[in-house]
Amino acid sequence: MARTAPKVERLAEDGEAMTDALTTVLAAAEENGAVTWSDVSDDLTSGEWGRLIESGLLIDADGDGFVIDDPEGVREALEESDAAPSDDDEGGGWSKWDKLAGLGTLGLFAGYSMTSVRDVVAGDVINIVLGPLNDMLPFYVVILVLAIITGTTSTILQDNLMDMSGMGDHQEKMEDLKERRKAAKERDDQEALDRLEEEQMELMTDQMGMFKQQFRPMVWIMLVNIPLFLWLYWIVFGAGVDASPVITLPIFGEVEAWSNSVAGPVQAWIVWYFLCSLSFTQIIRKALNVETTPTS
Repeated sequence: MARTAPKVERLAEDGEAMTDALTTVLAAAEENGAVTWSDVSDDLTSGEWGRLIESGLLIDADGDGFVIDDPEGVREALEESDAAPSDDDEGGGWSKWDKLAGLGTLGLFAGYSMTSVRDVVAGDVINIVLGPLNDMLPFYVVILVLAIITGTTSTILQDNLMDMSGMGDHQEKMEDLKERRKAAKERDDQEALDRLEEEQMELMTDQMGMFKQQFRPMVWIMLVNIPLFLWLYWIVFGAGVDASPVITLPIFGEVEAWSNSVAGPVQAWIVWYFLCSLSFTQIIRKALNVETTPTS
C-alpha cells in the first residue's frame, strides 16, 4: 500500500467526486473481475474515468478491460480517507502527525545554537543509547554505524512517503504539453494555445502539491537525523573523543583531530560521516530496490 496511498490521496485532493468514482470502479472490478467504460458510464464522467487511468490505479488488463492495481491497498486508503477526513487539509496532504513531526524538527534545530537544548537531547537522551557504543568502538566506526542507520531510515521513509511514479507521470504530461504547444504554435492555432494554457496552469497547481509531498519525508528524516548529529557534535566538542594522534581520511589525508577543519569550515567528523553516508546509502537503496528518482 506504500505506493498506492499517495495516489489515492492525490485523487482525494481533486474532490469527493473522484473518490466516489474510484469506489464505484473498485466495486465493479471486484464484481466482474475487470471493468470497462460501459460498465460504469452511468455513474461517472469520461473525465473521471480518464483521471483514474492517468493516476495509475486503473490499469489495462491486456484487452479484457481494466483492473484496479492493488485493490486491497486502494480499499484501505479509501477507508482511512473516510475515517480521518480532518487529518489532511490545505497543507498539501500533510497529516497532523506530519505537522507535529515538523514542529519537533524545528525544536531540535535549536540544539545547534543553544547549548542547553543540545545537552538535554544529546547528553541526557541519545547518549543513553549511543554512549555504550562509543565506549566499545573506535569513533570512526561509531560514525560509520550512524551513517548506516541514517541512510537506512532515510531510504525507508522516502520509499514509503514519496510516490515517484506520480512524479514521473507528471513529467511525462509536461513533456507532452510542451510538444502539443509547439505544434499549435507552428500551425498558429490560437484556440488550441488557449486550451493548453489552461492545462498548463492545472499542471502547475499539481506540481506545487508534489513539491509539498517531496518535502514531507524530509521532515521525518530530519527528526531522526538531527538528534544523532547533535550527539556527534556534543561528543566531538563537549564530552571529548578518544582518538589516535593522527586520523587518516580518504582524499584529505592525515588530520590531527576530529574537530579540525579539512575543507574550509567543514570539520573532519562531518567529512567522514558524509563519505560513509553517501557510500552506504547507495548500497542500501540497491539492496532494497528503492527508486528515488521519478519513474513512469
